[in-house]
Amino acid sequence: MSTHSTLDIVVNDILRVVTPVQEDWEIRFAIINDLRSIVESVESLRGATVEPFGSFVSNLFTRWGDLDISIELSNGLHISSAGKKQKQTFLGDVLKALRMKGGGSNLQFISNARVPILKFKSYRQGVSCDISINNLPGQMKSKILLWINKIDGRFHHMVLLVKEWAKAHKINNSKAGTFNSYSLSLLVIFYFQTCIPAIFPPLKDIYPGNMVDDLIGVRSDAENLIAQTCDANINRFISNRARSINRKSVAELFVEFIGKFAKMDSMAVKMGICPYSGKWEQIEDNMIWLPKTYAIFVTPCLCTSYFLVTLWFCFGDKLRLVIARTVLDSNAVVANARFYHRYFLLLC
Repeated sequence: MSTHSTLDIVVNDILRVVTPVQEDWEIRFAIINDLRSIVESVESLRGATVEPFGSFVSNLFTRWGDLDISIELSNGLHISSAGKKQKQTFLGDVLKALRMKGGGSNLQFISNARVPILKFKSYRQGVSCDISINNLPGQMKSKILLWINKIDGRFHHMVLLVKEWAKAHKINNSKAGTFNSYSLSLLVIFYFQTCIPAIFPPLKDIYPGNMVDDLIGVRSDAENLIAQTCDANINRFISNRARSINRKSVAELFVEFIGKFAKMDSMAVKMGICPYSGKWEQIEDNMIWLPKTYAIFVTPCLCTSYFLVTLWFCFGDKLRLVIARTVLDSNAVVANARFYHRYFLLLC
């Protein structure tokens, strides 16, 4: 059996373990319904809706993935808005209701974050949940990740694999200056845009506008316009028979993914990756990326007319070492650990 064939088997084994089963979906839907009942009991949130987003909506979550939930305030048919202090107040009300009704454990109110968040752990299999207020941009961002999977289903497998790799190496914690789930998805998108032949187009070819600015007025109209624009452009890209097709396996793509970002250290000092344009961009040309004081910096999604999403890396020694000697800890998921470890050491 060839090296790549063996690696394909290992990768498929890993994916079988981390891919959610029906029960995982049902548990998360039950958590959402639990929270809806709690929110309905909060007087200040009368008419508000409880809506999931993040990797659950994108279908990019693993069996032990978190659940992101947005409480959308009532504003008739129109998109509502709320200031930071209002969001803090509403989340405080939810916190009181959760405590009163015993809706979860490990409650943590992060009120001073740029986006205030209420974190808790559900009693349903201990799923971690993050609640925010009026996070419609987050919902649409999640839907874009879902839609682009229509271009190539390997995106789903790659994101799950990269997430498990990051988890195994303890570099999946944004609080510690490493990656969050969305950042890892952007890494995969950028790799798919720049591999040869490319699998994804630049995101500007999918949605050329500023999505945050476009989320105004009647909500259904704004969302439908974005969805229709993305759908038309995705279908146009898929139907382009002139484009070259990348036929590599997920295992081969993962090996290339590691190799690509192992070499980016020297570039990351002066350049950032931009999935919007699908290429490297000079950091000094974008004031959003300055000053360079972050280990990893992700600009707010869809925040300007030019940068749909941007990502800048300045790897420290730990992250460089992980990239250079990457070994997905197969002991946790498959029995083929010895081969897997030996194979990836050969990549160094």
